[in-house]
Amino acid sequence: MGKCRPSLWCFAACLSGLVMVAANRAQAADGSIAGGPAASYSIAFSNSYAGSDFRKVMVRNWQEIAQQAQQQGLIREAPVVSANNSASEQAAHIQDMIVKGVDAIVVLAASDTALDGVIRDACNAGIVVVVMASKVTEGCVYTVDYNWSAMGRVEIDYIAERLKGNGTLLEIRGIAGDATDKNISDGIRKAASDYPGLRFAKTVYGNWTGAVARKEVSLALPSLPVIDAVATQGGDGYGAAMAFKAAGRPLPIIVMGNRQDELALWKQEREANGYETVSVSASPSVSQVGFWVAQQILAGKQVPKFVEVPLVRIDAKDLDTWLATMPVGGAANPFYSQASVVAMIDAANNHTAAPAPVPEIRKQ
Repeated sequence: MGKCRPSLWCFAACLSGLVMVAANRAQAADGSIAGGPAASYSIAFSNSYAGSDFRKVMVRNWQEIAQQAQQQGLIREAPVVSANNSASEQAAHIQDMIVKGVDAIVVLAASDTALDGVIRDACNAGIVVVVMASKVTEGCVYTVDYNWSAMGRVEIDYIAERLKGNGTLLEIRGIAGDATDKNISDGIRKAASDYPGLRFAKTVYGNWTGAVARKEVSLALPSLPVIDAVATQGGDGYGAAMAFKAAGRPLPIIVMGNRQDELALWKQEREANGYETVSVSASPSVSQVGFWVAQQILAGKQVPKFVEVPLVRIDAKDLDTWLATMPVGGAANPFYSQASVVAMIDAANNHTAAPAPVPEIRKQ
């Protein structure tokens, strides 16, 4: 795809590239997989952070689907570059991708504002930019994301039902300053406002990691009253449970985040004493959705600016089925094929709900 880089390309070449993109997009029929020529294209993944098990599985999911697409002749390459949760480092990575002439960049953003300038540079260069499972304020991007408010609603409605609308809660947030963390927390708090009898005693940050969550909850517990339920963001349920156990406190309702250790603990406690909860979270295979959305845009599919990815919710009746799909250290990880992502795109185009993800045993 031609890139509009005034300092490197003449106007005619730039115009020719844009005409080619328009021709590709014209080939796409609504409700079908776009098959425009994309074998020479490069789709890069700019990942803000790779320090958690969830993110490591996310990167492997990207690599798996990218290898498959390469073998099928759908793309040329799909490199991954991860930053250390640093927006400035990530911006430098994206700038390097622009210089190298990639055709699309899928971004899991470290900041909702700090990357706007470099993302605008990418768009002005004719690069397709897909922001995945995060948010930026630059308007030129396509966004692939979850309804985080709905995640908060699932958590609080479940907690309120179990507690009959009255109880004391602990909230475990993700990474301070991260847009997704704020969106999930806002959803939790908005849902909780419908239940005046629910009160938050404390908020801690667990960085979406079990070890950090355990440490922060352990530090908070001595000053806290009886906690009836814990609202979480994913990856923190097991650590929270271990903190309560170490403190000699009974386990409250802890909303789990679809990780194998959390679900295994839930099953163990259920078999021992009837413990029940619910689990809801994003999936590390969202990276596959981001990949296929970028590939389909390059191939000519008409894609809306926002494509919603269904959250993975695990209720008690589905616990054993989902747990059977997960290796130790894994997470609920549905496989997203090109066809299933096209179904998401079509659902977004038609303003209908995308099909819910289903458990599938596969390597993680």
